[in-house]
Amino acid sequence: MRRQIAASLGVLALLTVLAGLAYPLLTTAVAQTAFRARAEGSLVRRGGRVVGSSLLAQPFSSPRYFHPRPSAAGDGYDATASGASNLGPTNPKLAAQVAERARAYRAENGLAPGTAVPVDAVTTSASGLDPGISVANARLQARRVAAARGLPVARVLQLVRAHTTGRPFGILGEEAVDVLDLNLALDAMR
Repeated sequence: MRRQIAASLGVLALLTVLAGLAYPLLTTAVAQTAFRARAEGSLVRRGGRVVGSSLLAQPFSSPRYFHPRPSAAGDGYDATASGASNLGPTNPKLAAQVAERARAYRAENGLAPGTAVPVDAVTTSASGLDPGISVANARLQARRVAAARGLPVARVLQLVRAHTTGRPFGILGEEAVDVLDLNLALDAMR
């Protein structure tokens, strides 16, 4: 019996060292060496300070900025509480939220009451933190942003095109506009 307990404790100690110390240290070292920016959170820096992450949406509410998708993460855009609303397509609460968000989106962007609104402008993502919006969403917001900044709409649409990312692997999903990057480019304009 003592031999079995001693062998069991030895295996426990060995696996604790291997799985609890050696493996995490090795993967951290590989990540820091090969993928340093990603391992540190894909942070976006401007002027030496962190202004966000390329992986996470953040709130922009001023008319001078493009707005991200609505967020269900915590109190909104809370990376520590990432998650979806978990409301199904037949849930009356979701239908009411979408109708209210569509009304607010149209009003904010000066659109006629019957104008179709992109689905990503009125629904949250699975994580609640998607950093991109659809090209259609960005185009509908361009007039508001241009007016608030005193810029020609054509110039703002040119920036939208410049900050549009292609489909992943050329076939998955849709093109998206990186909201943080686009807003930083707007701020950098003179």
